[in-house]
Amino acid sequence: MKNKNSSIKTSVQSSAPAGISKRGRRVIFSGIAVLIAGFFVLTKTDPAGQNLASMLSPFLILGGYLIIGIGIFVPDKADAPKDIGVKTN
Repeated sequence: MKNKNSSIKTSVQSSAPAGISKRGRRVIFSGIAVLIAGFFVLTKTDPAGQNLASMLSPFLILGGYLIIGIGIFVPDKADAPKDIGVKTN
């Protein structure tokens, strides 16, 4: 006798796409660019930490990490319907 559960197939469709969106990847890459810029500016600081690079680099580094984190959750733009106008007769 066959098992009744083996003939039942269930399909689960998730409404959210898997992975990171194309738009999210662009945001992540821009965050990586800001992060690299922050570390480059960090190399220009003086030992006393009194120049502009010393004050700017922490904000660039933290901002880069923040942008990367935001990029993980950014969805693709939803396609707008092409026929939005009101039809008249």
